Amino acid sequence: MRESYREELDDIRTCLVEMANAVGSQMSTATTALLDADVALADLVIAGDEQIDATRESIDQRCFTLLARQQPVATDLRTIVTATRIASDLERMGDLAEHIAKVARMRFPDHAVPQEVRPAFLEAGHVAELLVTKAGTVVAKRDIEAARELETDDDAMDRLHRGLFRQVLSEDWPYGVEAAIDITLLGRYYERFADHAVSVARRVVYLVTGERYEATTS
Repeated sequence: MRESYREELDDIRTCLVEMANAVGSQMSTATTALLDADVALADLVIAGDEQIDATRESIDQRCFTLLARQQPVATDLRTIVTATRIASDLERMGDLAEHIAKVARMRFPDHAVPQEVRPAFLEAGHVAELLVTKAGTVVAKRDIEAARELETDDDAMDRLHRGLFRQVLSEDWPYGVEAAIDITLLGRYYERFADHAVSVARRVVYLVTGERYEATTS
């Protein structure tokens, strides 16, 4: 019975890693759809979000079953509770990728992102993929050092987010209010995606150490 319990915990962790990989793929596809005004890719992301939601629900159900049947304590309890919270973070990241795809779809056949700000969103997509990939590694290996590195990695996304605000709010912004709203929302989606990746890392630190980790602010 105990061996089966351990196997279930290990399999839940594997599912979380697979979920992180799926979310990374969703974000990559959403960014391409956004920059290329590719409605087919946008639709693919929107449809794919259902599978991510289903995975989160499955993980939650498995964790609740383990809580009821095994009544875990100490590290095992942290493992199960943390798994549900990581699944929630990843599910939200999938939602944010879907939001980006929906903006691309809404503006099709036009581009939602003006040429001037395309480089910022191209970089934001790369940073987002790096963060979610590292978050998946942190979950798989329970790598505390990599988890703490994510805090610094997130600074790149914060920098891009601030830069987009400066562009939109500048007096010589030439693209009108509608584009400004789109850029503001899109920038927020990428920034929140990164924040959830950091949240995943912090949850792993808590899982391993039993202590809540908060980065020092600069």
